[in-house]
Amino acid sequence: MIRNSSLAAAVLLAGAPLQAQEPVPAPPAPAPAATKAQAAPDPAVKKDDRRPDDPKRIAEAVAKCVELLLTKQEDMENPKAAADVSAEWPYEGVVRVQGLIPIGYRIGGTAIACTALLRAPGYAEDPKRQAAIARAVKFICDSTKHPLMSVDDWNGGYDVRGWGYSYALGFFLELKNAQQVPAEPKETAEGVESTIKWAIDALNRTEIKGVGGWNYNHTPGRDSSCPSSPFMTGPTLQYLFEAKRQGYAVDEGVIARALDALERCRGSTGSFAYAAEKPTNPERPEPVPGAVGRMLVGEVTLYLAGRSDQSRLRAALDGFLAHWDALDARRAKPGTHEGPYSIAPYYFYYAHYYAAQAIELLPKGARDQDRKDYRRRLAALLFSVQLEDGSWNDRVFARTSNYGTSMAAMSLLMPATPAPARLNAAASAVPAASPASPAK
Repeated sequence: MIRNSSLAAAVLLAGAPLQAQEPVPAPPAPAPAATKAQAAPDPAVKKDDRRPDDPKRIAEAVAKCVELLLTKQEDMENPKAAADVSAEWPYEGVVRVQGLIPIGYRIGGTAIACTALLRAPGYAEDPKRQAAIARAVKFICDSTKHPLMSVDDWNGGYDVRGWGYSYALGFFLELKNAQQVPAEPKETAEGVESTIKWAIDALNRTEIKGVGGWNYNHTPGRDSSCPSSPFMTGPTLQYLFEAKRQGYAVDEGVIARALDALERCRGSTGSFAYAAEKPTNPERPEPVPGAVGRMLVGEVTLYLAGRSDQSRLRAALDGFLAHWDALDARRAKPGTHEGPYSIAPYYFYYAHYYAAQAIELLPKGARDQDRKDYRRRLAALLFSVQLEDGSWNDRVFARTSNYGTSMAAMSLLMPATPAPARLNAAASAVPAASPASPAK
């Protein structure tokens, strides 16, 4: 995980300006009241002697995440709005458009928080979560008309619209799969359906011409080309796989070109380049300590498409564990791509999320103990950086605890989360299992 300018999962989400704008440090926008832990994001959580994989400990941590997220929903257009009309969880980074957080970050951050709330056990019996998500769904649907999310009017340059397209798509597909699309107002279901199709179309039309895949750090010019970013291409492909599984029309050529682009980023050591337009030079592979997040999302996505294998998945996981300290050295620090490995803070929880995905793709059965051991080690790392108030945050912005808390909770919940779609799986009806169902 390295050099990106705002995101993630983490990660990551933004409406691009109509003209190119490079990310530059900017004072954080006013945020909801920050706790002492958020303002100084390094204090360890209160000592807990339970095992990190103790089911009760994880359940309590996730329940606390839900509680915190419900208090952090806000209205960027009207900061003084009452809680019962607040609709979003914007992601905050250094990028600004006319001094404001880009609309794509607002959509993407909201979709990520909603996905965490949906996956946490007990959603179907929780009217507070349902009401919060209903407001967020309307916000996302309405935001598709925002001029800075337009495919047609964009003229190239630093472009974070794709995070809005991708995470809105992923959340709405999961909402449908869980059979939890809000029933009121009656136009909601139609809005969710049209937004899914809008996002797929936007992703088809914004692939990098002549290269494939996607990159937020785009060369200026509407029809220009640029290297493909595995950080952005991996998650986007996973959502397109799920769209295809649910029976939506997805351009097979877009998927094939993006997978080729992802493979070009893979180096001779198994590391993944920050971005690549041509095959990675085998003599100069990206240093593994700075690439562990990209390695995970890259190998998981390629594995789901039949282009990776168990040995590569395991190597990416082991690389993440071996070099976790290099990743942690940049957690909640100022700046973005600082040395020695150019790791940006927003790669931190993004990497943990895809580590959790990779663990659940390891073999079951006789070697299931491996998965349990990896889960325990991942949970131990997450709990070691949990903040005193029960949240997680990898940025210096208090607001971004929305993202870190959501990604950490979803990482802990991954064993109970339905497996991501495989590319060649046949389209199917909504399964009986639901991400919103309590874990058994």
